[in-house]
Amino acid sequence: MSRLVVFAPNWLGDAVLALPALADVVRASPAGAVDVAATKAIAPLYSLVPGLGEIVGLRRDSSDADVVRRRRYEVAVLFPNSFRSAFTARRAGIPERWGFRADWRGPLLTRAVSAPARVHQVEYYQALVRAVGFPSGPAIPRLDVPSSARAAAAEALQKNGWDGGTPLVALAPGAAYGGAKRWPSASFASLSDALAGDGIRSVLVGSQGDADAVREVLSGVGTSAGPALRPLDLIGQTDLPTLAGVLVQCRAVVSNDSGAMHVAAALGVTITALFGPTNEHETSPRGPGRQTVLTSQVWCRPCMLRECPLTHRCMRDISVEAVVNATRSSR
Repeated sequence: MSRLVVFAPNWLGDAVLALPALADVVRASPAGAVDVAATKAIAPLYSLVPGLGEIVGLRRDSSDADVVRRRRYEVAVLFPNSFRSAFTARRAGIPERWGFRADWRGPLLTRAVSAPARVHQVEYYQALVRAVGFPSGPAIPRLDVPSSARAAAAEALQKNGWDGGTPLVALAPGAAYGGAKRWPSASFASLSDALAGDGIRSVLVGSQGDADAVREVLSGVGTSAGPALRPLDLIGQTDLPTLAGVLVQCRAVVSNDSGAMHVAAALGVTITALFGPTNEHETSPRGPGRQTVLTSQVWCRPCMLRECPLTHRCMRDISVEAVVNATRSSR
């Protein structure tokens, strides 16, 4: 085969966890022969992945088939389990369409693979590409940050008040899946105060959709450490490459189960990850650095619900002290 396209997952965290499988495909293919088709929100991630060909932007509408058709691919590897992705590949005239048998799309696939159960998402995606002939390599997602992204990150940090020397720890208080995944904003505020007491400045990172959570964190932050150590608010001010540049300048990251958590792990940054309703055995961060996962062993987790119908103990019972200690031990 001379031209292959990988359809990327639609969620940032999944896209990061699929990177080892993507690397398996790239490793077994001629240089530059593997393109990635990704939505507008996910496509910038692949500027941090070496060895790829073209990044094809998808709009998730009927025009996607025409965009893909023009490139005359021979094979499509479908990481999303959606009917839409298989239908798009079929309409684009790609003769070989490989993916998991899911969402009633089996007849649209030329190679339909049975999905494994109860495995980590990294192994899940690698199982797909291994089943269609690509040997598995390391199960570690990796991202590289170009110098341009590092420079953009330094500019964003300094624009918001960083002096260029104070040590930083990134806090990611948001989570796209729902409020149940979020450690309380008051706890993040207390964590920021504790870090400030150690002479460390917090950096609040995330998308514009996390703005409400960040406002709650900022409203709860104390003032005893002074303005020089007040958290830096970068919410909604970074694209994915710039976010990566910010994260690699931090000593550690504290995050809910979120896309930012997975990006940081793939960059090799030390992670303290807070898991409540989701299953850490399937979506814990992986990367070349150190990862610490904190949970509260309540009877109802992991429930996988977007919003908690009970008391949210799975997140509320993760103590600030435990997170502070985990973050301090990472330095």
